[in-house]
Amino acid sequence: MATIDDAEQILKIYAYYVENTAISFECAVPTLENFRGRIVATLKKYPYLVAERGGKILGYAYAHEFVGRAAYDWSAELTIYLDRNERQRGLGRRLYEALEENLREMGILNLYACIGWTEREDEFLNQNSAKFHEHLGFRRVGLFQNCGRKFGRWYDMIWMEKIIGGHVENPRAVQFRRK
Repeated sequence: MATIDDAEQILKIYAYYVENTAISFECAVPTLENFRGRIVATLKKYPYLVAERGGKILGYAYAHEFVGRAAYDWSAELTIYLDRNERQRGLGRRLYEALEENLREMGILNLYACIGWTEREDEFLNQNSAKFHEHLGFRRVGLFQNCGRKFGRWYDMIWMEKIIGGHVENPRAVQFRRK
């Protein structure tokens, strides 16, 4: 589980994607103080996992509110970023599987991923994130065309979904259990 002390290393990973890709639609790297606040806010209700080797964080994945209304409590949006030198080694799969297990134990039933998308790949965005999610059992459920502008170009955004639990008449309340 991430802690506030991990913020600097996590932000360093994220900054690469903000500055060099359209994977994140953020156009400016958040301040360290802002990023710490994001981690603290997430950990109040959701897991925020890091993968590390020798004290160095190699990637992170977390869940957060989907939409922010009580009726959506059994749904969560997921986010994952890996150090750019750690991709294609199975780390992302391991992080997402651990995150999914945490969420299942909490009582979350639906997982969502909001992904930058382009039909024509370029130097800022490819289809790898969508393929990664598809490989892990997500399916595409929505497309928003030309909704994000970065690097002087318009990009689409897709939503992907994975159902990880049964939708019963009276589901138990969702509860975060810190491990």
